[in-house]
Amino acid sequence: MDDIEFGIDSFGELPRDDRGQVVTYAEAIRAAVREAVLADQVGIDAVALGEHHRPEFAISSPETVLAGIATATERIKLASGVTVLSSDDPVRVFQRFATVDALSNGRAEVILGRGSFTESFPLFGYDMSDYEILFEEKIDLFHRLLDEGPVTWGGTTRAALDGADVFPKTESGRLTTWVGVGGSPQSVLRTAHYGFRLMLAIIGGAPARFAPYVDLYRRAAAELGTTAHPVGMHSPGFVAETDEEARELFYPGFKEIRDRIGALRGWPPVQRGQFDADVEHGSLYVGSPETVARKMAAAIRALDVGRFDMIYSAGGALSASARLRSVELYGTRVIPRVRELLAEGTR
Repeated sequence: MDDIEFGIDSFGELPRDDRGQVVTYAEAIRAAVREAVLADQVGIDAVALGEHHRPEFAISSPETVLAGIATATERIKLASGVTVLSSDDPVRVFQRFATVDALSNGRAEVILGRGSFTESFPLFGYDMSDYEILFEEKIDLFHRLLDEGPVTWGGTTRAALDGADVFPKTESGRLTTWVGVGGSPQSVLRTAHYGFRLMLAIIGGAPARFAPYVDLYRRAAAELGTTAHPVGMHSPGFVAETDEEARELFYPGFKEIRDRIGALRGWPPVQRGQFDADVEHGSLYVGSPETVARKMAAAIRALDVGRFDMIYSAGGALSASARLRSVELYGTRVIPRVRELLAEGTR
């Protein structure tokens, strides 16, 4: 099971300092860099930074932060999580990630998605009525850009290209590309159609319910003649020395951000019982290293995935030091234990 990769995800939530004060956006970005550097040092395989345009999150330009991380790390893969392609330009996305790839000596990955929020659409002048066509056309163009040759393309959402050559090129000749999928079969089929890697966003409920999507991806790739890469999954989590400490530290921020978003989407406020139930049986990987490792191993077996990314930050209630400790425990104790558990299951 050594081929399974383990990553961390962050949206650049604003942590608290040692005095309990919420830090500035600038400090939150610097905190994300420090956490990624530590992740590199403790053996975590990948870091993914999400793009958001909301007051709760500091990272709106993941590739800029990844460029900073690239020059301070040696081995960790550097990904977005996700790049909201619908409200961006595929040519610029390719150029920015090819640049990160150069700075990191080939460690850049892009995870494309439509995003779970819509603030970027009006911010950058896009009409929400074009939600579907924007992503369909732009992912098609991005797919063609990955060949790194002259591109001729036409569509309705951006200017046409006629033999356009895009620079810089990557040294490997192809940028590793994923698509983040939250539960749409059509999105799974589209991912398989282009031969991209599939990253499942599992933020609630039992992870096993996503097994049909993994099967659909593999069957579709076989029928289409594309490559079915190892599937990835990402879910929220937090590691502390004990189960009780992890829950008590994580819950306030989890509730804060969940209720704020829920108010916009018509969800009732989350209750502590719901949180505890999802920690016990759902997709919250919160607890001691042993507890989190056992739950991760069970999810990896259930879905037969090749990568697990933990979203390790939650709202503004966690301290920067607690986040760093969680990353350290994840790399030094959780990941080795998950590998042990998976190896035991294959004997």
